[in-house]
Amino acid sequence: MPDTFDELTGTARLPDDGTADKKTKINSEASASIVFSDSDIHPSNFVDTRTSIQVREIAKELTRYGLIEAARKPNLYRVLQNQQQALSAILEPLDLDLAIDDVRGIAFVIVRADDSELALDEEYDPEDWSHPLVRRQRLTLEQSLLIAILRQHFVVHEQEAGIGADDARVSVDELIPEFQIYLGDPGSEAKERNRMLTLLDQLKGHGLVSEPDAHERVTIRPIIAHLASPENLQHLLAWLRKRRVGEGVSEGAEPPTDPSNTDGNSV
Repeated sequence: MPDTFDELTGTARLPDDGTADKKTKINSEASASIVFSDSDIHPSNFVDTRTSIQVREIAKELTRYGLIEAARKPNLYRVLQNQQQALSAILEPLDLDLAIDDVRGIAFVIVRADDSELALDEEYDPEDWSHPLVRRQRLTLEQSLLIAILRQHFVVHEQEAGIGADDARVSVDELIPEFQIYLGDPGSEAKERNRMLTLLDQLKGHGLVSEPDAHERVTIRPIIAHLASPENLQHLLAWLRKRRVGEGVSEGAEPPTDPSNTDGNSV
């Protein structure tokens, strides 16, 4: 217990026998024993377990846009080719996988299929999937038709220039009459042009075409070779032809399955 009481400060005072100084000295020595020197906390003394910054950038690009094209981002694509295993390991816990088309120079994210589940489900439909991180947006009939037409142009371009050839371009003036073959002429050239430009802008959001240039030409992106099922596209075109001429399709008949097997995915 304190021997005296300081009336001015209202605090107790310890006896002046050196006890307080001894305790202070002991506490100071204890505190000093856990102080690190600059050399102890140097970054080189710690193991860096983080994924490399390049791989992290590619993973963010893939989860943001769903694909990487060599023609548009050659540096990222070059690193991606050498880091496929690391990127697959990042995507695997999310039930996603990395698909690479080196001939066309494109890498894209796909929903991973569980082989064990497929073996048990005989009626499994590869187009019947859902994923919490992937937005699946159904295409309209007009969007599906335009994809079918664009894919035909893309196939012709690859047949002439070779698979993987760049600059598969088509103009709005070429697309409009082909579009009218299946859906008819609305009677207004300005209305039809606006409709086509609107549809192209919508498909640009799915990464299928570029922005129209000064001559109203768009570049067809190589991802169209993977996003559009050739069989379903042909069924759609055949159905529209019959519908146009009124052969074999009733007024209320439903169109074929949506031709896009990924429906504009974005992670």
